[in-house]
Amino acid sequence: MRCQALLGTFVEITIDQESDKAINQAFTAIGQVQNLMSFYDPLSELNQINRWAHQVSLVVHPWTAEIIQIAQEIYRQSNGLFNCGIGHRLVSAGLLPRHIDLSPYELGGIEDIHLIDPQTLRASKPLCLDLGGIAKGFAVDKAVESLIASGIKSGCVNAGGDLRVFGAPRSIQIRNPSLPNQLIDIGALQNGAIATSGLYFSNRDQEQSHIINPFAQDESEAYLHFSGSCSVLASKCVYADALTKVLALSGTHDHACFDHFSAKAIRIAA
Repeated sequence: MRCQALLGTFVEITIDQESDKAINQAFTAIGQVQNLMSFYDPLSELNQINRWAHQVSLVVHPWTAEIIQIAQEIYRQSNGLFNCGIGHRLVSAGLLPRHIDLSPYELGGIEDIHLIDPQTLRASKPLCLDLGGIAKGFAVDKAVESLIASGIKSGCVNAGGDLRVFGAPRSIQIRNPSLPNQLIDIGALQNGAIATSGLYFSNRDQEQSHIINPFAQDESEAYLHFSGSCSVLASKCVYADALTKVLALSGTHDHACFDHFSAKAIRIAA
């Protein structure tokens, strides 16, 4: 078991055989996702897309193209509930840094990015993408892929509640949203992923999350208020991570996109 500070949280990798090399390569994969997709780094590929994609065609890393395609699919299947094109709202609220002046523009969303070829994209409108609602799960998947490619037969990658298991089954616990130091055992998971969104230790008095309703016209109503937790089980962590936002915003376990992605929803009330 090894742990590093990455993705704005602590990432823990556990494997069932000795291999420092495999673990180091998995952490390198996670670090690469962070370098490509961090909103906080003004030189990240994500911020180059935000700055230039509406003016010129950009050649991007295959992982960047991959996550944009996944985000677009989830956007379509969720009827727009999941939308990475709301970074400007988080910037306005002081929750993300202001790297560029967006005020002169009418901004587009994830749907306004067009892939010209597998690694070249252009945007039909100016963008302020934030991949914070999906990149952590994507990084977990890339770490698992790296471990499997290194010959690891069984393990687990946990990035602050975005977790994927492969090989042997592992017991899974979710924090009690009313008593965050208490864990609720929900059973065992094998060859799958789970992600959870909840306030837990932060902003509990306001019960206001960083999850934004993309359809809200009034900024005061854009930020979701909730006191429980939303978890999603899926085959890959990228889907589990993104679909927790669909669960929180829709308030329903039977949204059509859960079936589309073979995902299961779990809500725990405070």
